[in-house]
Amino acid sequence: MFNWYALYVKSRHEFVIQDQLFKKEIGTYLPVVQRLRQWKDRRKQIRFPLFPGYLFVNIPPDPETFLSVLKVKGVLSFVSAEPGYPTAVPSEEIYSLKLLLENNKTIDVFPNIKEGTRVRVKRGPLQGAEGVLLNKDDQYMFLININILGRSVGVRIYVDDVEVI
Repeated sequence: MFNWYALYVKSRHEFVIQDQLFKKEIGTYLPVVQRLRQWKDRRKQIRFPLFPGYLFVNIPPDPETFLSVLKVKGVLSFVSAEPGYPTAVPSEEIYSLKLLLENNKTIDVFPNIKEGTRVRVKRGPLQGAEGVLLNKDDQYMFLININILGRSVGVRIYVDDVEVI
């Protein structure tokens, strides 16, 4: 049985560490967004990690595997609620995050939101994604919480497209 875990990694080394883990045949997920970067002479779309300094690994929950991941150059630690024991990220959160990013919507990252109604998208390109509904500036936001990182990712949505879980 494999679980998702969040890794805290050296700043600006997320892509390099992902490649090193791939070479070790360790499943990874690095959520990225495209942003337009402006220089004096040109503009270019650049891929940035959605959560700078973090990436996710899909591994079995055994000490040997944890140790092999920690030995990768640039990996600092597993994110954990209890020191010394990596905390698994629910697969539903990873699935919902992947759905959100695959649909190329304009997204915003928010601090973790505790209040709000837990909802599931019932139609449209995000159908099946679960998250929290928030009312912001007279618009509804659909937020996916990545609890272990203390962050949420949000997109504007019509309230008619969601149902309460």
